Amino acid sequence: MQSNKTYVITGAAGFIASYLVGFLNRQGIDHLILVDDFSRTDKEANLSDKKYLQKIERSVFFDWLKTNTSPIDGIFHLGARTDTTEMNYAIHEELNVVYSQRIWNWCAENNIPIVYASSAATYGNGELGYVDNHEIVAQLKPLNPYGASKNNFDIWALKQSVAPPFFAGVKFFNVYGPNEYHKGRMASVIMHAFNQIQSKGSMTLFRSHHPDFKDGEQIRDFIYVKDIVSICVWLMENQPSNGLYNAGTGKGRTFVDLAKALFTALEKPTDIQFIDTPIDIRDKYQYFTQADTNKLRAAGYPTPFTSLEDGIKEYVTEYLLMHTYF
Repeated sequence: MQSNKTYVITGAAGFIASYLVGFLNRQGIDHLILVDDFSRTDKEANLSDKKYLQKIERSVFFDWLKTNTSPIDGIFHLGARTDTTEMNYAIHEELNVVYSQRIWNWCAENNIPIVYASSAATYGNGELGYVDNHEIVAQLKPLNPYGASKNNFDIWALKQSVAPPFFAGVKFFNVYGPNEYHKGRMASVIMHAFNQIQSKGSMTLFRSHHPDFKDGEQIRDFIYVKDIVSICVWLMENQPSNGLYNAGTGKGRTFVDLAKALFTALEKPTDIQFIDTPIDIRDKYQYFTQADTNKLRAAGYPTPFTSLEDGIKEYVTEYLLMHTYF
């Protein structure tokens, strides 16, 4: 990527976007416009050592665009309401659909490429598989309002006759890694489990309430944030075909695999206890997710994905144990 290019990053104080800022900085790119609601003090450390041109409050971003005279080379739209337990669809629609449509329309009018965050939550229970095929998008059945809002924007984007010169909706699978300290209940299983092991020496996993899966053998496609950001940057830089792209490793792993990797990274004996899946999420709980990565690979994305064991080891030893940021 050319270091003199200027990029806008929305959701910039959050987990994945702040990692993207650090990732670009390490490539010598610091012409960055950061957009977010910057009122949350618990996110400040995510950006504390980063280089950028300026911060713009989310609420005034469109006013700023009207007066900005500097060139913008692309927008990474990673800002979203990501709380999967928030059941009021209207809250998700405002940020994940309406705000995203405004950004899309601005990019279309001004000939600016956009890479935006979609989600594997769009796939629901995976009845139609986990293939980033545009033909099935309108038939997907997300399990919660968050997933529905992300899918509704994908449906809308694919229907538009007026589009940015390049767009990619990136379907993030189960992302983990540094800069998620502020996420509370929405932090990755790895961070929650790390905290449990450090305080109690053991960790809990949900029991299986599905006859086809043993306890702890529910499967997720866990992807290290480094790989997610690498995909987003590659898409912006190379601009293959417009459309949706899965961002997972293509290898589903069990929660027991995850637990064992954590205990190994911490050099502690494995001690897993099982608890019932909470009633309020039990009927919406996914037992299997695994990205089909063929489209991304066919587009030319060359980089191997970090294994679960290597990702957890790096996350634990270089970040969690020292409470440091990327």
